[in-house]
Amino acid sequence: MYRELFCKNCGNHLTEKFLENEGTIPYCEACGEFRFPPFSTAVSMIVRHPEKSELLLIQQYGRPHFILTAGYVNQGESAETAVSREIREELGAKAVNIQFNQSQYFEPSNTLMLNFSCVLENAELHPNQEIDAYQWFDYISALEHIKPESLAKKFLTAWLHKQEG
Repeated sequence: MYRELFCKNCGNHLTEKFLENEGTIPYCEACGEFRFPPFSTAVSMIVRHPEKSELLLIQQYGRPHFILTAGYVNQGESAETAVSREIREELGAKAVNIQFNQSQYFEPSNTLMLNFSCVLENAELHPNQEIDAYQWFDYISALEHIKPESLAKKFLTAWLHKQEG
């Protein structure tokens, strides 16, 4: 089921039409064009200590659980640039050695999540108002403390398995 019911160009109601090799796609009869559903894109980061022995987890928005640092990709911005910007904005730090981990669509917010790992240039943090608390954890403790049943835990688990190999 698509969330967009109206054409973004002309405002007419969208119907569904079969498109070979794509399936059933929203279609604007007035424009005569398919309208692929839009979604947001965000990055999340497995943030490593400069000594690469610990991982940073954060708490945000009054919630008690630890999560990964994350944020939306701005229009015209690459995912890697978004990683650097979010680390700078939220943690007041510089990210280096940015490496892609994996991606997954997150339906509750209609967002494609792109997960990266990065290393901080130094361990001095200056978090902004979005961060309630942060803590460094060794790799195993990070996995134990991250929000259970979350996409963050899935990303961290996959990254840790890659480190073992």
